[in-house]
Amino acid sequence: MKKDEKAKQVDSVREELSRAKSVILSQFEGITVAQDFELRRKVAAAGAKYHVVKNSLIERAAQGTPAEPLVTGRLKGTTSVAVTETDPVALARVLTAYAKENPVLVFKTGVVEGRVVSLADLSALATLPSREALLAKALFLINSPATRVASAVSAVARNLAFVIKQAVDEKKFAEG
Repeated sequence: MKKDEKAKQVDSVREELSRAKSVILSQFEGITVAQDFELRRKVAAAGAKYHVVKNSLIERAAQGTPAEPLVTGRLKGTTSVAVTETDPVALARVLTAYAKENPVLVFKTGVVEGRVVSLADLSALATLPSREALLAKALFLINSPATRVASAVSAVARNLAFVIKQAVDEKKFAEG
């Protein structure tokens, strides 16, 4: 790769790293072309990007970005970079599921929302419900007291009607 091509790639990766909510670095030694294609397709479906970049270029690109603590002197072997600007949970879910199926993909390190994460943190993040599911739960919890109040208020009228109907059925009222 020529010097100007390297500079372009460094600038491109730096721009992605500076905008990213989540950056996950992994090792992929021994991955086949078909496995790599499948991984790229799944990562893209999660709204993220996946690249294979030389370690020296990643180190240069990460300078001045939230991913800088990840790469400084830590990268060895082949390295792939998965980056997302939207949902870190979706990316973590895709990568952990893929790593379970294909043990050739090994997690190195990552940053989520500016915080360095370990493999355990990534696994925990992958098990979180989706944003939509969390919002639905929150709305249910907000709506639940109102539903209970409405049910209690309507129960009084319903119970009164039931008692009156039972009294009429048993002819407890005098006909006048």
